[in-house]
Amino acid sequence: MFGKSEETNVIKANVIKEKDPSANTLVSRTTEVIGDIHFSGELIVEGRVKGSIYAEDDSSAVIRVSEKGSVEGEICVPSAVINGLVQGDVRSSNHLELAAKAVVAGNVHYNLIEMVMGSEVNGNLMHISSDQTTKKRLTSDSNKLEFDSQASKSD
Repeated sequence: MFGKSEETNVIKANVIKEKDPSANTLVSRTTEVIGDIHFSGELIVEGRVKGSIYAEDDSSAVIRVSEKGSVEGEICVPSAVINGLVQGDVRSSNHLELAAKAVVAGNVHYNLIEMVMGSEVNGNLMHISSDQTTKKRLTSDSNKLEFDSQASKSD
């Protein structure tokens, strides 16, 4: 009798796990992580991370840095919502949101960005695209500009 109910509970736990494959991870306010983090699912940083944070570009991973959270290192993720301090470059292949209390001391590479009034970036903003033709077009446009500027200088 007890053995059967235990087996049923195990099966139910496995079914729940299969329905929700994404994982949520929390770095709480009283926690400091030293080292790089590779994650999938959702990572919420309310504490401090001293190291780089990575997720696969083709995943649905998202990082959330809360108002009191801080990251000292590079962030490379598909999607990010930042409302705390990031000391390092941020690379977001899909969507990046900089909330009102966000401070980024580094370069920001983005595909789609939202910046709320009050957010701060101390570095360069650089648009990225996964479309190779766009990159080729930009390269040829910059070469054309260099050629045009050199031609006008010689006149």
